[in-house]
Amino acid sequence: MSSIKIAGIMRAGAYSPNHIGNDAAIFNAVAEHLRMHGCEVNVYSENQFIAGEVKEDIIVNMCREWQSIHLLQECEDQGVLVVNSGYGIENCTRERMTRILMGNNIPHPESLIVNTDEAVKDTLDQHGFVQCWIKRGDFHAMHKEDVSYVRHSEEAQEILQEYSLRGIKRAVINRHLVGDLVKFYGIQGSDYFYWFYPYDLGHSKYGHEAINGKSQGLEFNLDYMKKICQDASLALNVKVYGGDCIISPEGEIRIIDFNDWPSFAPCRDEAAPHIAQCILNAIKQRK
Repeated sequence: MSSIKIAGIMRAGAYSPNHIGNDAAIFNAVAEHLRMHGCEVNVYSENQFIAGEVKEDIIVNMCREWQSIHLLQECEDQGVLVVNSGYGIENCTRERMTRILMGNNIPHPESLIVNTDEAVKDTLDQHGFVQCWIKRGDFHAMHKEDVSYVRHSEEAQEILQEYSLRGIKRAVINRHLVGDLVKFYGIQGSDYFYWFYPYDLGHSKYGHEAINGKSQGLEFNLDYMKKICQDASLALNVKVYGGDCIISPEGEIRIIDFNDWPSFAPCRDEAAPHIAQCILNAIKQRK
């Protein structure tokens, strides 16, 4: 595969909150495995990509800048192979993700999508929302305040007002689910799947894992979890993914978050060759 040239575009540091080193590490590990298969991988920053320095017709990326995402989409429209797809990355922004998962009947918390400048107290009360999560709808979470746990509708209204003052126009409100919080990593079309309890291992970006607290070891169907995660990856058009789900006391599984190419921090060495193989498979299918 010596003739295969790949552009690798790393994630800008502003979009790796508390995980800059981990995001860089998984990206570099995958690039090294691709080189071991004979590929030439040239690594660029998002700024270099935006500046027009990328000429390769295969792009492997962890982009999160809006300008980068739109450029990726333009590249795809022109026939460039892009993993993860720029369209898939956009699909993982909160409002789009919520609509796509619910529209494809993928288990997800009951949710409302609202304007941040509207009155929602009565609507929340009518739907029986008490404890819930408010999440910015327009993008991925970049700050702790982009995802907020609230205990009642009055507090929810206050948080929405704060979002509005910050210039965030849309928000997703998820009903809070009681149960074990599980983090997962997977690769579309691959048997590779890794899950763990983030709170128990002290794995956190913003400390929100403390709301559900220490896992109870609730029983669940792992094969079903793998299936709904694969279904989500197909619906969202994301090959390399991760996210979070809640296991209810009855064993029900619901996806509460889904991300394009996360850090794979607890399983980086094991996951990297599988991600590289996924990319190689995409290259072969393209040919």
